[in-house]
Amino acid sequence: MEANTKQKYYIPLSGVDSEHCALIVDKGLGEVTDLLDHKVELNNRRAVITTDNVEDAIPKAVATIRDLGYDVETVKKTYPVTGMSCASCATSVESMLKAQPGVLNASVNYANSTASVEYVPTIAHVEDFKKTIQSIGYDLVIDESDEAAESLETMQAEHAKALRNRTILSLVFSVPLVIIGMFFMDMPNANYIMWVLATPVILVFGRQFFINAWKQARHRSANMDTLVAMSTGIAYLFSVFNTLYPEFWHNRGLHAHVYFEAAAVVIAFILLGKMLEERAKSNTSSAIKKLIGLQPKTVTIIHQGGHQMEIPVAQVKIGDLLLAKPGEKIAVDGVVSSGSSFVDESMLTGEPIAVKKESGAKVYSGTINQKGSLQFTAEKVGGDTVLAHIIKAVQEAQGSKAPVQKLVDKIAGIFVPIVIGISVLSLIAWVILGGDNGITQGLMAMVTVLVIACPCALGLATPTAIMVGVGKGAENGILIKDAESLERAYKLDSIILDKTGTITEGKPEVTDIVWKEGAESNVLSAILYSLEAQSEHPLADAVTRYFDKYNVAKVEINHFESITGKGVSGMYRGNHYHVASLKAIKEHGVKVNPALQQKADAWLKDAATVIWFTDHTQALAAIAIADKIKESSAEAIKRLQELGITPYMLTGDNPQTAQAVARKVGIEQFKAETLPEDKAAFIKTLQNQGHVVAMVGDGINDSQALARADISIAMGKGTDIAMDVARMTLISSDLMSIPKAIALSRKTVGVIKQNLFWAFIYNVIGIPIAAGLLYPVNGFLLNPMVAGAAMALSSVSVVTNSLRLKWSKL
Repeated sequence: MEANTKQKYYIPLSGVDSEHCALIVDKGLGEVTDLLDHKVELNNRRAVITTDNVEDAIPKAVATIRDLGYDVETVKKTYPVTGMSCASCATSVESMLKAQPGVLNASVNYANSTASVEYVPTIAHVEDFKKTIQSIGYDLVIDESDEAAESLETMQAEHAKALRNRTILSLVFSVPLVIIGMFFMDMPNANYIMWVLATPVILVFGRQFFINAWKQARHRSANMDTLVAMSTGIAYLFSVFNTLYPEFWHNRGLHAHVYFEAAAVVIAFILLGKMLEERAKSNTSSAIKKLIGLQPKTVTIIHQGGHQMEIPVAQVKIGDLLLAKPGEKIAVDGVVSSGSSFVDESMLTGEPIAVKKESGAKVYSGTINQKGSLQFTAEKVGGDTVLAHIIKAVQEAQGSKAPVQKLVDKIAGIFVPIVIGISVLSLIAWVILGGDNGITQGLMAMVTVLVIACPCALGLATPTAIMVGVGKGAENGILIKDAESLERAYKLDSIILDKTGTITEGKPEVTDIVWKEGAESNVLSAILYSLEAQSEHPLADAVTRYFDKYNVAKVEINHFESITGKGVSGMYRGNHYHVASLKAIKEHGVKVNPALQQKADAWLKDAATVIWFTDHTQALAAIAIADKIKESSAEAIKRLQELGITPYMLTGDNPQTAQAVARKVGIEQFKAETLPEDKAAFIKTLQNQGHVVAMVGDGINDSQALARADISIAMGKGTDIAMDVARMTLISSDLMSIPKAIALSRKTVGVIKQNLFWAFIYNVIGIPIAAGLLYPVNGFLLNPMVAGAAMALSSVSVVTNSLRLKWSKL
């Protein structure tokens, strides 16, 4: 299908439920340039557009529809790409995918050889992607079955084995070549012997460089293979000519040099570099391999009547009763129905201490049952388990691109043509200015420039660091949403912490209740219990649990009302009752008995939270609720301060309790009695002052503030983690994970900067020296063999530097 042919396309719509919505979308499409015609078919839930510039028109149309508040049903998938040898290859594949009709976005990661594509399924087809990618010499693996995954692994293993064999044989042939070239050039038939030794290295072991370069040339494109093929091909053909026709040079008073050893050694070194690079790259994805390895293949199912049978995990259905024997991995997420054991959840949470599991406790796929046997009912299976979500999140984050990578991609895209231009210019300069040996030395300078220049190190600098950084985070219970989050977290200088559930355990318990003198506590207890039972607030839960223990009966409450930050109220037998903070009840003009106030003040000094139960005129009871501060909170706050980050505590609790908790954990700046919108406003104030702010919360009550912050960090225990909302998710509830996440971000960005510096400086210094810039100064000319070794080492050094992150201490 030609991009410039007038065609009709169908865009599936979502959320367009009425004629009015259809009119809005149709009007919006009218403002999109490149559309020749358009209409919205409400009954078919689709927009029909006609365009002769599909490449630009469809992304613009989809963006317009989404801007109007509706959506387009698209598919987002990641496919393995095979055959890429450098960052330029990734750029070529990405641009070909983006040029496909119906593709909204495509991102190719060279480090893990994957392509992430978002496309409109009614317009674009994955089979077309495969054909397009195959046409430029690569391949897209679109088969998503288990067999295809195994086949891909086998293919990758065979490719690694073939590369190793080619490298070894190239080195075996190159060693005698170098010895002859350096010490025995005057021996009889030396040039012919070297020709024989060099030919298999160039034409057999290094043939892939020439094949790929030819495929690129057919599409008027160039990559690293082009540079290698041109440099070694020129050196080889020049040497063959000089071997067969030495008199051509002798008649002109020049010596007929041959460069067989240079051509062969360059191929051998580049193959060696590729082999080491592949091994190092496979190590960068070890974290995801570990996570995938946590999934057991089979599980024991218990049928009705107690019959046990081992079945594949893929056959488990929700509601099945399963058995986890001692030492076995838990197969799917579920709830323990019988048995007792300790389960090692460190692979998910990073917390080393095994957790006791009894009837009613939740268990998660991939965790290890220790000594006892557990029977549990399957609740989440397949792609819905916590482990499956974590694997998906890590894969997506590892495949994402950091903002700095966009600049690197642009440079890599134009790098090869520029290098070819520099090499030709250096040849011309040598021929004009080089004197008698200008042609041969110019030729060698050209070859050396082509060899030493390599976009590989540039292409690997960022993605390898991101892959290792994200993997290291996952191993420590820190899920990072994408590469951009790592870059943002690097700049953090302020962090907002919620009190309940973040600094404290989030399990408030009633420690005491004092009733007003003369109050009928039996009747009032039932009213208080009934009011709080209807509230979803954590403090209300604590009150409900307290009265549950005393078997208090509920009464019927009328006109129940819950106002965020203002407590709850309701009517019983014509009287109005209210449960709220001191501030809220005073707003209603409720009087507080001095004896109750005195008791409440004593509780507040001890960091307890006090809520009040009142009728419409006076306080009837004060209730003390304590939420234990987490053991690691104070240490985590201290570590954050050591990292140069200012911690703030914002809480809806009263000032006295907030002050007591802040004092205990070492926070100097706090705000009490804040409503959810106050937290978001406070973050905005800090941002306006130039601060980069993180918000830590549970992802639900603090959603407004989380959305406002530069980095949102959700804390959870696996089941209720707000992965879709937060930039970072801490699976463990341990506050120490926060300084760890920030330290990881800083180390990862530090490694990216080091990698980019060395990749750029290598080319900035290497290319002029290779062109012979130092020759007029001190007579130095770089040997192409040394250039080949330097190029190979540049990529290996970048990947090795990224791998240092794996062993760094957080």
